[in-house]
Formats: sequence, C-alpha cells, structure tokens
Amino acid sequence: MDASGVRRVAVIGAGTIGASWAAYFLARGLDVVVSDPFPPAVETVRRTIDEAWPVLMTLGGVRDANPNGWRFEADPVAAVAGADIVQESGPERMEVKQALLHSIDAVLPREVVIASSSSGLLVSHFSQGCRFPDRCVIGHPFNPPHLVPLVEVVGGTTASRTAVDKAMAFYRAIGKCPIEIHKEVPGHVSNRLQAALWREAIYLVQEGVASVADVDAAISEGPGLRWALMGPHMTFHLGGGAGGMAHFLEHLLPAVESWWAGLGTPDMTKDLQRRLVEGVDQEAAGRSVAELQRWRDALLVQLIELRRRATGVAMEKHAL
Repeated sequence: MDASGVRRVAVIGAGTIGASWAAYFLARGLDVVVSDPFPPAVETVRRTIDEAWPVLMTLGGVRDANPNGWRFEADPVAAVAGADIVQESGPERMEVKQALLHSIDAVLPREVVIASSSSGLLVSHFSQGCRFPDRCVIGHPFNPPHLVPLVEVVGGTTASRTAVDKAMAFYRAIGKCPIEIHKEVPGHVSNRLQAALWREAIYLVQEGVASVADVDAAISEGPGLRWALMGPHMTFHLGGGAGGMAHFLEHLLPAVESWWAGLGTPDMTKDLQRRLVEGVDQEAAGRSVAELQRWRDALLVQLIELRRRATGVAMEKHAL
C-alpha cells in the first residue's frame, strides 16, 4: 500500500500505455490487475514488464516489488473488483471510453477514483451517463509512463475536488510528478505545447527554411537540452539575466511578439506529408522505430538519474 492508501490498481486496456503503467505500478509495490479484450495483450504486458524491470529497479522501485505480482482479466468488470483506483488506458475514442467507464462505474464502490489516460478527450464528455461522474478524472501520463514522471490530472466540470485530490495524492505517492489542469481544453497542456511547436516545425519545412533533420536538430541540440531541466517560463526568466523575467519582458518582448506574428499554419498536402516521411527516414539513417525507442529510453534513464542526483544535492545544500 502506498502513502495515498492505494493497494490494488486495475489497469483497463493493455496497449503500449496500459502495459507501461502496469510495469510502473508493480515496481512501486502495488497489486495490479490488467484487463484487455485482445488475448495477445497478456504477452505484451509480460514483455513490457520484463524489459522495463531492471530500469525501474534502478530508478527507485521498492525492494519487495514483484514483477510477477499481476494477473489478467479479460472482463473489465471482473478486473476492477477490489481495486482502490482504476487507470483506464483504452483506445482514444469517445464511444469506447464511454462504454468502458459506464461498465466499471456501475460496479465500483462510490469512493474509488477512475483515472483515464486519455491524451486529449474531455472527461466531462466521456463520463456522461455514469452513476458517479464526479469520481472520473483524467490521469494522462507522458509516454512512456514507466519512465517519464509527468501526469496531467484534469477534473473538468464534473469531477469532485475529492477525486482530483485523491488522484494527485496517488500519483505523487508513487513517485510521479502530477500537475493539476484547472480548465478542460482538448489535448490538455503538454500535448498542446507539443502540437504548437510541431505546427511551426512543419511550416518551416513547407516553406523551405530548413530540412526535417535540421529542424529537429534546432530543438534537440539547442532549447531541448534546456527544456529537460526547466520549462519555457523559467528558461526565459534566466534569459533575462539578473533582472529575470521582468527584464526579459521589458527588453525582448517586442522581438518575440514580432516572431509570434509571423508564425505559420502549414497546409498538410499529400506532398508535404511525403516530404515529412522521407525526411524522418533520412534522419533515422536506417534505424528502426524499435531501435530508436531503445536509444531514446536508455538516454532518458541516464537523464532522469542525473536530474535526481542533482536535485538531491541541491536540496541537501539548501537544507544546510
């Protein structure tokens, strides 16, 4: 049982996100029940756990965590029996999520929170028709959930303060970094920020400003390194020097506003889509998606460990 009082988690949906969630929950010492109507999902979960386990133990898995401490139930109603919280990770389709939530809401005790991994749908919409829509929240992880700390918690117009607080406390207790989003918007926060940047990245390719690979390098070899340490507001606070954000706004805001005015919206023609596909293929230089994912995740682990050590040292110095 974690500090929030959760002992058992039901993971509904065992695709990439659900399987990754299952691995993480197990590493935190929780009992896990996984449900998916697709029989091969059992093997997907098992393989994901096996591959993630050494890393999860390195990153702070609890000593008595058991990688085999999970079971599979094809029926979601059976899977949620005895659960203290539900992490719904089904397909990103409104009708599917509505059906899932209706079925499990009908059998769960009143106090059990249902958190959806939805990356962009509105919880106030797909919880309509539930007995207790006020216990349904968004608990959107950043992919892959077993590595990246961020979880976006959204209550929307229907969730209760109690449900949001329970979700925040649960994610915090298991080592995640939950942020509360106070107003429902499609895509929440992190995906909207990603989408805004990608839109301009595509526009620059469309306009012939730079190649796909060079646009990517403009982020990964530049601001992306800083963004691994702090967000855009704090980045520009430092950009203002000793005067911080106030100085930055006073001296550089007119220039930034002129850039905003020139940002574009690409016309996603078939030709432009082809150029994007060919561009990333050239950038990948023969490496498969699986190879790229392994490379990304290995570096993510090193980065997470480095940040954790640096944060620990900084906190110790501050305490002194």
